[in-house]
Amino acid sequence: QVQLVESGGGLVQAGGSLRLSCAASERTFSNSAMAWFRQSPGKERAFVAVIGWNGGYTEYADSVKGRFAISRDNAKNTVFLQMNSLKPEDTAVYYCAAERGLYGLGSPNQGAYDTWGQGTQVTVSS
Repeated sequence: QVQLVESGGGLVQAGGSLRLSCAASERTFSNSAMAWFRQSPGKERAFVAVIGWNGGYTEYADSVKGRFAISRDNAKNTVFLQMNSLKPEDTAVYYCAAERGLYGLGSPNQGAYDTWGQGTQVTVSS
């Protein structure tokens, strides 16, 4: 089974930037849509961004549009989330996930994903 490992989280001031990475253990990852979700304390895990299997389709939550950018490098089995203009409300544990099935565009629905990383903490101070 593919394993996903997130990295790049940390503490940043409001207005700053971070770049999250999600490395997959197998090359089969390159055939799956990938997404980022986040969970803040006391809240449900929520959709952030998704990228189709070949990078040709992306979708974002309204709260991050224009500030975050998802990308992927299939040759390196890695998906990225560039986060700019960070706000305190972006504070959360960020998870990457691989969509069930192959050659999909991805979905904001968590149920579409069957492989999850362990998460990386992002904290934005005001």
